[in-house]
Amino acid sequence: MNYLTIPWENLGFGAFWLMLMAFLVALPCSQMGSFLILRRMALTGDAISHSVFPGVVIAFVFTGDLASPWLIVGAGLAGLASTVFIELIHRKTRVKQDAATGISFTALFALGVVLMETMLGKNVDLDLDCVLHGRLGLLLEEEHVQLFGAMVPQPVLVMAGVSLMTVFLMVLFYRVLLLSSFDPGLAASYGYKPAVIHYCTMFAVSFIVVAAFQAVGAILVIALLILPGASAYLCTHRLKVMLVLAALHALLSAVGGLYIHVWFNTDMASAVVVCGGVLLILAWLLGPVDGLMWKWLKEDEENPDADASHSACSE
Repeated sequence: MNYLTIPWENLGFGAFWLMLMAFLVALPCSQMGSFLILRRMALTGDAISHSVFPGVVIAFVFTGDLASPWLIVGAGLAGLASTVFIELIHRKTRVKQDAATGISFTALFALGVVLMETMLGKNVDLDLDCVLHGRLGLLLEEEHVQLFGAMVPQPVLVMAGVSLMTVFLMVLFYRVLLLSSFDPGLAASYGYKPAVIHYCTMFAVSFIVVAAFQAVGAILVIALLILPGASAYLCTHRLKVMLVLAALHALLSAVGGLYIHVWFNTDMASAVVVCGGVLLILAWLLGPVDGLMWKWLKEDEENPDADASHSACSE
């Protein structure tokens, strides 16, 4: 049995759409997540991914459509509210930022769950499992749209638009994000407003989270925000290279996730995250910057005399 061809034998061309969708979900998360890691705000990304929940639920109550653009607006406002809430707690009380972040995302996520269960009681068609775990595995059952003679699942087109917009904005505002991430004071001296950049970044993260919401759910999107950037961070000190490596991590996670999904008959979104976790471990062990093996080799090269004296003492 050829294990490399199993996905294509079982799913046909649908395997390509699953893999492409997983990549398009992971790509924008990997790019924004890289800046969150550089800003030491990975936990804030976690908070936003949970706190958009009540915004999505409230917007859904009024629209009744999971594909409505108002869900993005509601998620963005909820994400901004979470960021403001964290800053208020941190600045106006003695509570540290990590504790403020934990308070914010747990409270808002719990509020979203309560609102969802209340609305479900009123026969609102919003499935809790799909919100928490996503519908990536059900992609082939979604509505298809004809494009250039091919029938393309509609969510693929949506995420393609989100990915292109994210990459375009990253290129357009690269200098601003670079300066504000490494030296907010220098960014302010050039006329940029670090506070405005911060809140715009949080809104962009909220936008990406809700775009990926239906595919991977509110829980697994956290991993997609952190794993690619963290893996790339272990492999380079250059930001541009880090962003490219994060995108490569997203691609390899999508490909590997497809095979894990088919081989073990498991959830597709979870399989993508598991593959991303394996890649992080490889970067930790083999990364040219902070990889454990390279550190051991450097230590051996820097202390040859110590090894020789140790051998002589042993004799």
